[in-house]
Amino acid sequence: MIVNQASLYAIERNLRATFNNAFEMAETFWMDVATRVPSATKIEDYGWLERFPKLERWIGDKNIQSLEAHGYNLENERFASTIEVDRDDIEDDRLGIYRPQAEQAGWSAARWPDELVAEAWNGMFKLPCHDGKPFVATDHPVGDTSVSNHSTVALDASTQAKAIASLGLARRSMRKFRDRQQRPLGVRGTLLCVPPALEEVATLLCEAPKLDDDKPNPYRGTATCKVIDYADSDTAWALLDVSRPVKPFVFQERKAPVMVMQTDPQSDAVFERGKFRFGAEARGAAGFSLWQLCFGSTGTGKV
Repeated sequence: MIVNQASLYAIERNLRATFNNAFEMAETFWMDVATRVPSATKIEDYGWLERFPKLERWIGDKNIQSLEAHGYNLENERFASTIEVDRDDIEDDRLGIYRPQAEQAGWSAARWPDELVAEAWNGMFKLPCHDGKPFVATDHPVGDTSVSNHSTVALDASTQAKAIASLGLARRSMRKFRDRQQRPLGVRGTLLCVPPALEEVATLLCEAPKLDDDKPNPYRGTATCKVIDYADSDTAWALLDVSRPVKPFVFQERKAPVMVMQTDPQSDAVFERGKFRFGAEARGAAGFSLWQLCFGSTGTGKV
């Protein structure tokens, strides 16, 4: 193949189509647990998370809810993946060897939000959220009180009693969450997120009519099971409320993944080393929204 602008354009078009097809076909989980927040600047401020908006009776002047300045910000980071195409491979019509790489680049670009949200998942017991406490903590300040969305109990489906003491604990705790005026927030756990090691246990709790002790499963159909493949811990689990417009996690997108190519024959890479380049670029970040939408456990304790 003669290397000219026409052939380079055809190569770019084919590789881009391969990239885009793999991008569209990739399975992801982040949209199940995270709200996509478009970003227009380097850093986004999430001070609005300090309040849980709710209609109330309007008598006299409106009750204006001010934001407390905890300074919860997410700074967009840059991400890239680059592959080099040898000029000799173009001349020898060997571009087929790059198709799998373009497919992998597209698949990885689609899974990029998964990886960012998974980093937040793995840090939920340590990384701060909007109130300055870890996203899953024992002492979230709510007015003059302190509220916990944290446990160490192991997820257990072996008996009805242990199911009530583990998943049941999470459900009961979330339903007790209130706002600063001590009004119920109406939080319901709808998604049980677990690592691969707990998939069978979580599936039993969410779907089985009876548990291992042959007693009725009180939690059948109350939540859906979601396996977090990127989970660092084999024991940590969390019950989330994903029924609302705002989900427990945030995926902040400054620049969606796009395929970029360097095909100028006069570039240094081509002139000096005979290499054309293609790959993906993106900018974004991930973090937490409302801690009240999550009850998490390290799973290191006994039921």
